[in-house]
Amino acid sequence: MANNSNVTGHNLIKSLLDSIPTLPGIYRMLDCNQQILYIGKAKNLRKRLANYTKHDLTTKITIMIALISDIEYTITSSEVEALLLEAQLIKKWQPKFNILLKDDKSFPYIKLRLDHDYPQLIKYRGQDLTNGKFFGPFTSSSQIDITLLELQKIFKLRSCTDNFYANRKRPCLQYQIKRCYAPCVNKISAPDYADLVLQVQDFLCGKTQHLQQRLAQNMEILSANLNFEAAAEIRDRIKALSYIQLKSGATINEDVDIIAIAEIHGHYCIAVFLYRGGQSCGSKSYFPYIPEYSNKVEVLTAFLSQFYHTHSPPKAIILSDAIPQSGLLAESINKLHQTKSIIIIPKGGIKRDLVLNAYTNAQLALEQNIQKSIKHQTIFAEIRQLFGLKIVPDRIEVYDNSHIMGEFAVGAMIVATPNGFDKKEYRLFNISQLKSAGDAKIGDDYQMLREVMTRRLTRLRKDHTKIPSLIIIDGGKGHLSVVQKIMHEFNLSIPFVCMSKGLIRNAGHEQFHLPNQESFTLDNQTLLMKYLQILRDEAHNFAINAHRAKRSNAIRISKLDDIPNIGQIRKKALLNYFGSYQTICEATIDQLSQVPGINRRVATTIFNNLHLSS
Repeated sequence: MANNSNVTGHNLIKSLLDSIPTLPGIYRMLDCNQQILYIGKAKNLRKRLANYTKHDLTTKITIMIALISDIEYTITSSEVEALLLEAQLIKKWQPKFNILLKDDKSFPYIKLRLDHDYPQLIKYRGQDLTNGKFFGPFTSSSQIDITLLELQKIFKLRSCTDNFYANRKRPCLQYQIKRCYAPCVNKISAPDYADLVLQVQDFLCGKTQHLQQRLAQNMEILSANLNFEAAAEIRDRIKALSYIQLKSGATINEDVDIIAIAEIHGHYCIAVFLYRGGQSCGSKSYFPYIPEYSNKVEVLTAFLSQFYHTHSPPKAIILSDAIPQSGLLAESINKLHQTKSIIIIPKGGIKRDLVLNAYTNAQLALEQNIQKSIKHQTIFAEIRQLFGLKIVPDRIEVYDNSHIMGEFAVGAMIVATPNGFDKKEYRLFNISQLKSAGDAKIGDDYQMLREVMTRRLTRLRKDHTKIPSLIIIDGGKGHLSVVQKIMHEFNLSIPFVCMSKGLIRNAGHEQFHLPNQESFTLDNQTLLMKYLQILRDEAHNFAINAHRAKRSNAIRISKLDDIPNIGQIRKKALLNYFGSYQTICEATIDQLSQVPGINRRVATTIFNNLHLSS
């Protein structure tokens, strides 16, 4: 549907009602620039849109309707389908009047590999949960790292790669420090290792009581047979398992998500606590983007719809507050994930206690977030005044680059907002290698800056939703001239400033350079100066870390050049086949000989040269 007239707002909706079907679907409200303002779903599209013509609308909806210049809709087979499509499109387009879940990365799992005679536990992030046994999800990678470390101490399963495992002739350090039973050199039998795997599965599935009873029986049998050393090891395992249970504090034996929402003066925080198999899998606090004049029920409903669009649900989703059409939401979640989840608002008991605990955490996290936000908003207001900006900036992009004589050159962009660093928006620019030695452009910072800014502004032409309010470049007057020319070429007027370390090159004496202004500095003791230094340092660290990684990888790969009979063609074939230098090092002779152009004699040469130091 397209609006070819100048009718807008209420009048537009009224003029279109007769042509809108009475079927389920989703609708998109667009402004005069064809940007999506809002995406909604409806059981009856005509009836739902007719509600926007009433006079007792909320302030938020009234403001939105005044901006509407066009309406589009898509018919679906059912209201459940409409709800699923709504969540998908909101995630894709992120309209300004929808409640948006910004930080929605997939949760990691612990994966028990089943494709090896001696399985191992690894960290896994992805949607395919078919090739192996999966436990979780967990709310953070760091929590999985801690869990895997504890499990390795207790059960001593192998943690090495398959290539490392296949090439061992003697136990590695993990065996010496009692973190592995060394199945690679037959220090443990296959049946005993398989029993350990079953024990790990019981623990991760929450069958801890059954597991401890079985271990206790084994300990008694070993003691009766006078095998006291093995009995003592099982005793220590039982103690360690008991300690982990006490430390986790888990008090529910179901697979549940506990979700609580807290609100302070129009700001919201949603705390999510995950429990799987009686084990706590961590918690995470979310601070969704909330349009003005939204309420708690709207925020929680929108959060659940978007959260479970990408996260697999447990058997029960336990909420702090009731939401309308919870049955419809549960039906859509179950259809998407092929599950049988239910939504519960507990009245009492342990589930209510867990909800209250989640609410307390949400409240505390929200208070801290508001305090942090107030500090940032104050600083951003000062930045506006300092650099003469028309508005308080909501997106500051900071640029730096790193290289050694033009080699391994990397440009970096970091993004700061009034809510802190937005690390999802950080970007790296692999800069074309500059001229070789003897050329005047070796290590030319201006050439690098020109390439980075040209690529960024070219991208900006395609994506108008992420226009920076201010650009800060780590550099001096020369860099200022480069950016001025590029802005003129792109016919843009984005405010920018260059920040250099001053004449004596000391941090704390930074100079600020703006177009058509005298350079100036600030008192090093002010919070504003310290914050600008933090921005510059963040960009610098991001750039130099990327540069070091790039240089390190290139240096390692260049070691292939020292191997006889390995030229550029064979090196390229090796890298294309294995993907990285590290994987090449881990490959066996048989695996190396599978590479096109690498026969067994050459594979043996490569293997021997890469393992001379081992």
